[in-house]
Amino acid sequence: MQTALPESTPKSTAPVDLEIKDAQLIFNHVWKQLEEDYGRENLRFPKELILLGGAPGAGKGTNTDFIRELRGITAEPIVVSALLDSPEAQKLKSQGGMVGDREVVGILIRKLLEPEQQNGAILDGFPRTQVQVECLKMLFDEMMRLRRDFAHTPEAAHFKQPIFHIMVLFVDESESIARQIKRGQEVMAHNSEVRSSGLGELWEERATDFDARLARNRYKVFKEKTYDALVSLKEIFHYHFINAQAPLELVQENIVRELEYQSSLELDPRTFDLLRKLPLASEIVRHARQDLVRRLDGYKVEKPEMMAAVVDFIEVKMMPIIVRHAISGRADINSENKLFHEPEAIAMLIDIFSERGFHATVDLHRIEIPERFDLTTGEIHCRKKKVFRFNVRFKGSEIRRG
Repeated sequence: MQTALPESTPKSTAPVDLEIKDAQLIFNHVWKQLEEDYGRENLRFPKELILLGGAPGAGKGTNTDFIRELRGITAEPIVVSALLDSPEAQKLKSQGGMVGDREVVGILIRKLLEPEQQNGAILDGFPRTQVQVECLKMLFDEMMRLRRDFAHTPEAAHFKQPIFHIMVLFVDESESIARQIKRGQEVMAHNSEVRSSGLGELWEERATDFDARLARNRYKVFKEKTYDALVSLKEIFHYHFINAQAPLELVQENIVRELEYQSSLELDPRTFDLLRKLPLASEIVRHARQDLVRRLDGYKVEKPEMMAAVVDFIEVKMMPIIVRHAISGRADINSENKLFHEPEAIAMLIDIFSERGFHATVDLHRIEIPERFDLTTGEIHCRKKKVFRFNVRFKGSEIRRG
């Protein structure tokens, strides 16, 4: 499915220059306060920041956990709208203040310094204004400066090369409105069931999910604020535009491909050149099933007797033991069968188990068995015995109690 890249909203240069000056004042104030409160040596930020923006209905919530798992990010996403309800923001509001760019930037940067963010962070809803865009650029510059300043000190490991990703999940206006309205229908049906049965929890009901006009306006706000802010950074940071109108499986494949290939930009060119000869895990996995089928069909045509013998061994010797271990999902089986002196028989066994949904590994142990003692020389003569240790793993069954 092809989706045209949306055009960003044109802006005059004069307001932008003014916003840059405002951003410099705001960021310098925030940064000075951080150095005073934490100490420069303790300004340790995540190595990787993913700025995630999504059109309404683009599946941002659905894909956030997928992205976190993919990048090994353990911390929950930093949702800027939630930060505005934080104790710091509430205190400011109670004193009659407003939560503007300065407050948002200050609260966000302090959030990034929390220890749980060090493995990486996902920012949801930032930046949304040109001032926030400029502050983000300045944050990157300061992180680079910290890296240089501490490069030859014991603290160098805490100041890694920063990597910023801009990721936009995009659907067009008509698709966005349709998905928002569909969500409203699903929420209404779910909440009606909860209210009538008294079971379950109510889902959030958004006005934009029940009114096409409001849904259209929500899309417009995304397009004119969040989208434009993120696109303005595409020339500086790694930029990923994901067509989210495709099926979820394809969307996630595109996310994997986009993020995995960034290694070519993140690694030293000499390092990447050394590693590039090794295939990506995703490339191997993508064709694993087809390769498995081709190998199994090849065994049946080229070595039918050996394959039949392997299948018979699995059925008669191994399956009764595996069945007894159905709860644990793991069975260890030893065998001295000479069938497996042929390496191809071992390969067949592993592939057959894979096709049936098991994961099998084989370990060969060579054992020397004393047979004869030479009374003249005192030499012990041994015969060598090959023992094949098969480990078969699969998803075990949970024990039902009560």
